[in-house]
Amino acid sequence: MQTVTDAAALRAAIRGWRTAGQTVGFVPTMGNLHAGHHSLLKLARARADRVVASVFVNPTQFGPGEDFERYPRTLAQDQAGLAEAGCDILFAPDVSTMYPFGAAASVSIHVPVITETLEGAHRPGHFDGVATVVAKLFSLVQPDLAVFGQKDFQQLKVIERMVRDLSLPVKVMSAPTLRDEDGLAMSSRNQYLSTAERARAPQIHATLVQMRELFRQGHAWQALEQAARARLERAGFVPDYVAIRRADDLAEPGEEDREGLIALVAARLGSTRLIDNLSFD
Repeated sequence: MQTVTDAAALRAAIRGWRTAGQTVGFVPTMGNLHAGHHSLLKLARARADRVVASVFVNPTQFGPGEDFERYPRTLAQDQAGLAEAGCDILFAPDVSTMYPFGAAASVSIHVPVITETLEGAHRPGHFDGVATVVAKLFSLVQPDLAVFGQKDFQQLKVIERMVRDLSLPVKVMSAPTLRDEDGLAMSSRNQYLSTAERARAPQIHATLVQMRELFRQGHAWQALEQAARARLERAGFVPDYVAIRRADDLAEPGEEDREGLIALVAARLGSTRLIDNLSFD
């Protein structure tokens, strides 16, 4: 695996692949990689001739008081894991490469409507940073396909909408959430949890599963949201949201909607903010 940090070297390598008629898959990450990230690489590897992964902790998607400074940076460990997962190039740019005029003076992409709820409501500006950096990375890599995890479901839908709205020639693919044996969704932020918090953290997934089962039994979605929030609060969480939405656009379901729905949770446990979701289909 080759590691490159500048745009010229990245484009030169990809140009050689294109000349040979090879397709390019892409997996953008912020690093501190785990098995969930590696599963994205393996899906890209199965669908494309060559695979590029990026590691870049993007400052514009962190808000004031969030964990930008303490977000784990583990490039050497990430290089080893990516190589084993079949990555051809690791693109590890610095901030000046991604934001040549500085992050505050950068062109910014705003995807309206779908970014105004859930994560967007609790993290203002977050999805502007996500959309902007992903568009920049797509411009640099020019992949045929890009793979994102379903754990960050709203992010996936935002990127899908951006790609369609801007007519970008990239196929956006999703990979299922990988979980620990007790159901906790794999996340780089899980390492922030204390031993006691880690023992309670699987209650998020257990709550989502219960919501799905009760919904299938005919319970109204509004009542399920309220009951799930109360359950998480009793378990020691501070929920930002517990929501059942239409999976295609994240709008609230109508009274007759019983298909194509998804439950999404964001909650704090101690100082750690965890997110998860579960399809009802």
